Amino acid sequence: IMENINAKYVSQKISKTRWRLVSHSSLQQPDIFATGSWDNEVNKISFWSIGNHGGSDTDDGFEGDPQLLCEYKHDGDVLDLQFLDQDRIVTTSSTGAVTIFRHHQNSQTISVSHRWPRAHRYPCDNAPCTGVVCSSPEIVTVGEDGKIIVFRADQEGVIRVIENADSSTIHAVTYLRTTEILTVNSIGQLKLWDFRQQSDAPSQILSLSGDRVPLHCVDRHPNQQHIVATGGQDGMLCVWDVRQGSTPFSLMEAHSAEMWEVHFHPTNPDHLFTCSEDGSLLHWETSTHSDMPSFLQGGRNNSMISRSAMAPAGGNQSLISAWLSGDSSKGRLETTHMLPSQTLSVNSLDVLGQCLVCGTDGEAIFVNRQVPV
Repeated sequence: IMENINAKYVSQKISKTRWRLVSHSSLQQPDIFATGSWDNEVNKISFWSIGNHGGSDTDDGFEGDPQLLCEYKHDGDVLDLQFLDQDRIVTTSSTGAVTIFRHHQNSQTISVSHRWPRAHRYPCDNAPCTGVVCSSPEIVTVGEDGKIIVFRADQEGVIRVIENADSSTIHAVTYLRTTEILTVNSIGQLKLWDFRQQSDAPSQILSLSGDRVPLHCVDRHPNQQHIVATGGQDGMLCVWDVRQGSTPFSLMEAHSAEMWEVHFHPTNPDHLFTCSEDGSLLHWETSTHSDMPSFLQGGRNNSMISRSAMAPAGGNQSLISAWLSGDSSKGRLETTHMLPSQTLSVNSLDVLGQCLVCGTDGEAIFVNRQVPV
């Protein structure tokens, strides 16, 4: 696996990496991604290409090495970054700002389309804006101030604010359905919000039992929207069924330190990827050679074998539905380390098609264009 990796050293600690979307109709692999940096004297957002631009070897690297297309100064740390559409990204900042940047592909330049400077704030200070999710033109952000804010890319003002959504820090947000979002917070809670309701109360609250470990990341299964994966400060991977129960369906030991991001593969959700402060990036997938261990019936398992993967054989019968039905005949889950061993945090990852990109505190971007999914 390692020989498929291109590494690019960028003199910036990379906090976020995201592929530009490719149209659903095309089978093309993604070729452009955006990155954001943090904890540098001057932070930046950058656009990179892994496309083939003419030659096999370029002046400053081998074929497949990410090539910098353009970059732009970012005020504060980039705490989250999402593509709004083919040309625009939305970033959230440690200053509390939310910014839409436009990537002009003809001239390879970047401009600010719109900026909400102190969207998240305390009475007398800025509050870091920790997460964003977009469904153009809608943009939803969350922050350390416990607020949820809804914007529209085509409107100056704010569409909606849920002022006291949380008394603790909200670390991440994702869509459950078009009108519903999920947030995770620093006291181990997963909350569902239904924007059709006028109420500012969550429609549902699930939480970790026992130690209320901070949750840092959340992703929803692309086909089975009731299945949600989260990761947190203890490095555990939790899978939840939001239709039933108020605690995780299953917990697995994944990392030895904070899990910063978790992503189901968008078109083959039998595969799942996690990255961590411990310097590793794991690919979770199924193997069909043996009976599935008991942890797949839910509950908690601390053995190594539970370093597992999210996929049963047989494509559409996505792992987790087999998992949720307690069907243990599907083969066991395993993990693969996707990066050479390193000590510094892997802060962000994104996977699309057969392409994986991640960014680290070691000031490196790694790209793998042959992910076995």
